[in-house]
Amino acid sequence: MARSTTPAVELEVGTRTVRVTSPDRVVFPERGITKIDVVQYVLAVGDGILAALDRRPTTLERWPKGVVEGGRLATRADTDGDGFFQKRVPVGAPDWVRTAEVTFPSGRTAHEVCPTELAVIAWAVNLGTLTFHPWPVAGDAPDAPDQLRIDLDPQPGTDFADAARVAVHLRELLAEHGLEGWPKTSGGRGLHVFVPIEPRWTFTQVRRATIALGRELERRLPDEVTTAWWKEERGQRILVDYNQMARDRTIASAYSVRATPRAQVSAPLRWDEVGDARPADFDVLTMPARYAAVGDLGARLAVGAGPRFSIEGVLEAADRDEAAGLGDLPYPPEYPKMPGEPKRVQPSKDRDRPR
Repeated sequence: MARSTTPAVELEVGTRTVRVTSPDRVVFPERGITKIDVVQYVLAVGDGILAALDRRPTTLERWPKGVVEGGRLATRADTDGDGFFQKRVPVGAPDWVRTAEVTFPSGRTAHEVCPTELAVIAWAVNLGTLTFHPWPVAGDAPDAPDQLRIDLDPQPGTDFADAARVAVHLRELLAEHGLEGWPKTSGGRGLHVFVPIEPRWTFTQVRRATIALGRELERRLPDEVTTAWWKEERGQRILVDYNQMARDRTIASAYSVRATPRAQVSAPLRWDEVGDARPADFDVLTMPARYAAVGDLGARLAVGAGPRFSIEGVLEAADRDEAAGLGDLPYPPEYPKMPGEPKRVQPSKDRDRPR
């Protein structure tokens, strides 16, 4: 990609001045969307994206060279990627960028960006950040989730429409437990439902509640839903990805831009829109007009916004599952072995598994 020769521009964002370097650098070649276009997008949906991130420790997904053809994210095993996750506050951050200390499963700690004003988000976009991955906690209570996040993840052979059909049943299930969820597109093929909860349970407990909800959906829709961690067991079903509620596993925030060729964004929805929604309709170019028309549909999920729900009823369902012989499920591979966790062995390679 050719280096931009356009001078930097300075934008007044609230009481801050945010410097945008190489503003004409193309970030999404298929659409001709530049860095300054992405900055202007986050400013257009400013109250919404700030509400989604405000006071939450946030991992930055940075694509400093833009979304290139065949681009991929760096991983621990393969660090030579076009994009990467930044979990620690970048060196040289302005003194008005607040941080929060989080603890990873390994026991290590880090200070992550903790947005408290829109200028922080614009500053991060200038660094190449497209997707913001907030923890489901407030920065001053990093061990107490205040959101239960349900990720409906389409597996090969399924798509967003399948996830949308499952979401209708999920809404009914939540209501049975006295819970209410707010849906949004993932920005890709999936669908997310966030439930604001009282911040008095641990990550382990909230993950356990998510497993219980997933298992009940699986019982009701056995041909459409799975909680199977191993890909070889999932089939053409929607995965309730319960491990997205494990500590240090995060989900793209509402209004985040995804690293897709068309610059799709994660769009909050009304429940009456879920069945007919098309993820491709929500992108950097179209979302500002929608936001101006409907406002922030996810405002209820912000830190301190309104009453939170209890998950005691869901945890009681988890107790019943356990009494019936359904224990814990595998954690992500980077986790230390957790109490009560089954073996992390792919079923087809498990020599002790009954045949």
